[in-house]
Amino acid sequence: MEQHSSWAEAMRARDYAAAWALERQVIAGRDPSTRDDPRLPYHQRWLWDGRAFDGVDVLVRCYHGLGDTLQFARYLPALARRAACVTVEAPARVHPLLADVADVTLHAFDPAHPLEPRDCDIEITELAGALALRPDHIPFPYLHASAAPIPAGTVGLCHQAGEWDRDRSLPEALLAPIAARHRCLSLVAAPSTLPVLNPRGCPFDMAATAALVAGCAAVVTVDTMVAHLAGALGRPTWLLLKHDPDWRWDPRRHDSDWYPTLRLHAQPRGGDWAPAVAAVARELDAFFDDQGETIHGQPAEPVGARLLG
Repeated sequence: MEQHSSWAEAMRARDYAAAWALERQVIAGRDPSTRDDPRLPYHQRWLWDGRAFDGVDVLVRCYHGLGDTLQFARYLPALARRAACVTVEAPARVHPLLADVADVTLHAFDPAHPLEPRDCDIEITELAGALALRPDHIPFPYLHASAAPIPAGTVGLCHQAGEWDRDRSLPEALLAPIAARHRCLSLVAAPSTLPVLNPRGCPFDMAATAALVAGCAAVVTVDTMVAHLAGALGRPTWLLLKHDPDWRWDPRRHDSDWYPTLRLHAQPRGGDWAPAVAAVARELDAFFDDQGETIHGQPAEPVGARLLG
């Protein structure tokens, strides 16, 4: 636990060399018999044992969430340049976004029937340390999507994170002041109570969500897949974080090496979203004022059906 804490501190401090050194220590101390241990849930397994991947057949397994997959997909081109061939075993939902990232073969991940091991197996979140590449050394944006035909100046809103960490989500009503001042659409796959362009919510479809994000002038989101999607697409994004976020975000900073277009705003105290939301609202107003695109109020009728159809 102490070692993981030191690793997280090093990552937040952007001391990647120290973090990777800790990773190598962990790898050296692992019991090889526990590699890809089927007794553990997938997200708790480890794969890479330090073996070389140059000139061999590499299998990249995506055992974590969609956000993690999108975050670390940036490393696939670098891996593909060094390996003989790369197969990426990822949820089928994310394949449309990964298809053009690198010269790799995509295979749908079936938890009940995973692919057989290759010369070198590695979990996608292990790529940064294995390749020893800082996130800010990767060209941006590294994901691309055709923008949906939505009105100029639209702000995408996402208030809901995964159920496994409800502290990352915020009450949708807290975003009402932003929705009152700007034309907005929802990036949550559920009906919205806000005056958004798509009151029925965003489709449960990665490609459609990416098109909406690509068409937004800005995105305001909590820490969930949408944040990684918007960041990887290079969209101006304001990220609302709980007081003690995970290792990838430093709550003392407003910027991130992982995504240069993100602005971070963490709760000053656990459960207190109001100051962070207020700060985002002010910065969003300034952002549109600078571009001369401030839009007050909403269209008379929702146009979600036209946007999504």
